[in-house]
Amino acid sequence: MTATPGAAAGQEWRRLHPRMLLVHPLHELVRALPVLIATLVVGVSTGSGEKWSLIASAGAILLGPARWYTTRFRIADGKVELSRGLLQKQVLTIPLERIRSVDVTAHPLHRALGLARVEIGTGVRDRKREEHLRLDALSVPEAARLRLELFPSGTSGPGHRELARARTAWMRYAPLNVGGPVLLALLVVILYQAHLDPLDYGPVHAAADRLRGPHPWAGLLEAAGIAVVCTAAASTVFYAVMFGNFRLIRLPDGTLQTTHGRLTTRTVAIQERRVRGVEVAETLPVRAMGGARCLALTTGLRGGRGGALLVPSAPAAQVRHVAGEVLGERAPVTGALARHPRRALRRRVVRALAVSAPAAVAFAVAVRCAVLPGGLWPVPAALFPLAVLAAVDAYRNLGHAITGPYLVGRSGVLVRRRWALSREGVVGVRLRRSVFQKRAGLTTLIVTTAAGRGRYGLPDVASGDAERLTRELLPGLVEPFAGRPSRTHSSRAGTRSAGEG
Repeated sequence: MTATPGAAAGQEWRRLHPRMLLVHPLHELVRALPVLIATLVVGVSTGSGEKWSLIASAGAILLGPARWYTTRFRIADGKVELSRGLLQKQVLTIPLERIRSVDVTAHPLHRALGLARVEIGTGVRDRKREEHLRLDALSVPEAARLRLELFPSGTSGPGHRELARARTAWMRYAPLNVGGPVLLALLVVILYQAHLDPLDYGPVHAAADRLRGPHPWAGLLEAAGIAVVCTAAASTVFYAVMFGNFRLIRLPDGTLQTTHGRLTTRTVAIQERRVRGVEVAETLPVRAMGGARCLALTTGLRGGRGGALLVPSAPAAQVRHVAGEVLGERAPVTGALARHPRRALRRRVVRALAVSAPAAVAFAVAVRCAVLPGGLWPVPAALFPLAVLAAVDAYRNLGHAITGPYLVGRSGVLVRRRWALSREGVVGVRLRRSVFQKRAGLTTLIVTTAAGRGRYGLPDVASGDAERLTRELLPGLVEPFAGRPSRTHSSRAGTRSAGEG
């Protein structure tokens, strides 16, 4: 995205919908809230707080008509242009070939007024707010027409194919969603900001008293029960609001389109020709319930956790089916993987014990110094077997393979990820060996790509296997480096031209 001093001649400029004047005053008031608070404080000190607050509020509201009057956009000469600014004019330009996604959202107020917000995605640089190309707001039919202009295809009719749709059975994974703890933490912050101590409430206060009493296990269990119930409730609400009415379809031109959300409806379109692979992620609780979620590894587009969401937490079999549909074959997401050497297990057990030992010592010191109740002594004793079990699970989750045109890797404990990356999307390979890895004959292989998180690793692969994989991924580029001694424990095996893949 670039800023240009002026706009070229071509198609006529278009404005936002006039009904956005009913939406923007509320947005501007929220955005100007710190200024309003500051003016109120200053006004109170001078005896004219209400007057200054009204003036500041009126100024924030008047920004809406000014923004509508000065904001225009058009599609012309193979690019999208957005002109905005009152005192300082700015024209933002995106070439059509750089567009990675078109995100259409509608908040409750938008939906009540028949409006939608369109955000044109270009990849990593989208995270810079000043370079967003966001149109807030257009009428729903106009937003649909704009999406068709940018991604020419039909969204209905016999040409489209539904790949996934939310089912009632998916809600069993809702209490295990990670959004719950985030909402709970925000609630605690809000309570403290409002000078409301959560410990003052009956059940929480009683659990805290038992935790400090002679029988701490009763308080610990009660506190854990309260935390589990609150987290599960918050996670369920988060999942239902975010992913209600979820639907994934493939449009006639190969575009993948997801639609989800109950309060805020969001539609994201991704060009399938830019998809370089998929990632199937399983958090530990969701994995225990037989669930998973799927992300698309897309060039220039990095959504949450390094990919664009294709399926939220859902039954693993259905998630793998969708991943296979996107890749065009199921082997990369269901095929067997090569196990890593047993030496990788030993490394994980040693690291787990090295981490848990200081934690157990610190806990024991806290009990000895009466910082924690003495009845909690089984907690540090349980750290060691839990750490060993986590190490064994981490080793069992390791695996890799080259399946057809895809490099496949799997690793993780709390979040187990299996990713399949197109070999054409690999732009570089890095072989990394620590001192301990070198003694064990192990290597961490890291592939770099323009898709997803940008780099994906295969930890603790046998050194011979790592070199073989490198030759298969970058044929002809590794031979000049073969057999050369390295002065460091990290060496770059080769890099493909960034324009490839």
